[in-house]
Amino acid sequence: MLKVLKDLFDSLLLTPGAMAAADTSGHQLQLATAVLLVEVMRADATLADSELDAAIAALQREFKLPADELQRLVELAHERSRNATDFHAFTSALNDHFSAEQKLRVVEAMWQVAYADGRLETHEQHVLWRVADLLHVPHGAYIGAKMRAKSAQNKC
Repeated sequence: MLKVLKDLFDSLLLTPGAMAAADTSGHQLQLATAVLLVEVMRADATLADSELDAAIAALQREFKLPADELQRLVELAHERSRNATDFHAFTSALNDHFSAEQKLRVVEAMWQVAYADGRLETHEQHVLWRVADLLHVPHGAYIGAKMRAKSAQNKC
């Protein structure tokens, strides 16, 4: 477990350009996914606990990490998000190593985060559109992910 935390901490030392060249077999992909979820949270004027909960739940579903590792991953994602100038390093890593289905799950998780506080902001929609485009998610799949996330939110 200490190695996992060390690897996550070491990933902070990578520049966005170096991230794509680094070993993206596990921790870097987890961090890239977490950063994209955090970007949706940051696009909203207020950071709602429900959005954070949705992001953590999505990361748990996708990566099956223990609670302490999830918490550290989200902390690192916040730090990386604050220092990032664009989405390229994160989406490139996912494009290189995720299947189309995995990338669609990331986009759907982003929609879940956006809808978690009960309202969808224009900036959140823009972040989602940009990321889905960079991940090469077809428009129909993008809209389907949006509708599934909205329907799940309405059931809550």
